[in-house]
Amino acid sequence: MSHSIFAIADTCFLIDWARFRFRDYLFKLFTTVFVSESVLKEVKSEDTIEWIANGLSKGLLSLYTESFDEIEEARKIVELSRRIPGMIFVDFPEALCIVVGRRRGYIVLTENKGAIMFTNIIKDYSSVVVWRSFEILLTLHIKKLINVNCENALAMFKIYEGDTKHIFPRRDMEIAENVIRNELCRNRL
Repeated sequence: MSHSIFAIADTCFLIDWARFRFRDYLFKLFTTVFVSESVLKEVKSEDTIEWIANGLSKGLLSLYTESFDEIEEARKIVELSRRIPGMIFVDFPEALCIVVGRRRGYIVLTENKGAIMFTNIIKDYSSVVVWRSFEILLTLHIKKLINVNCENALAMFKIYEGDTKHIFPRRDMEIAENVIRNELCRNRL
């Protein structure tokens, strides 16, 4: 493997990816995806637990044990998100992912709008890279880590939506289609 990118995932992200038939594409981008103990405690779905256990046994996923300092910083993020008017709340597992993302430079994998908003609004956390499933799928295309379907540019996004019932915003889909058609498929059609 020529990459050494680390990520840390929250609960909802892992649940969605466990449903996705091409879930192991995640590991084409990341050397290791860390799962914190607090996230692991939230997972109830047998399919998700099975996928996580399989990933842990293969070394693709790794358990992340949070330190006392990280727990305290995550609690402060939770509190701060509840004090800012109009802010979507950040819950503890997502806050912990943000802390780890900032401290260790891991990419935070989440669909949580509060976590995304927090890193966009709070200057001290603006360096944290947050990716949704959308960014992962688009990056897989851009880096040509999966077959690019020039006849049906959004095929992989539609499969993801069908498998997970997670619908991407229309604007994001327009961006993906534009990038795939105009940048990746321009000379192939």
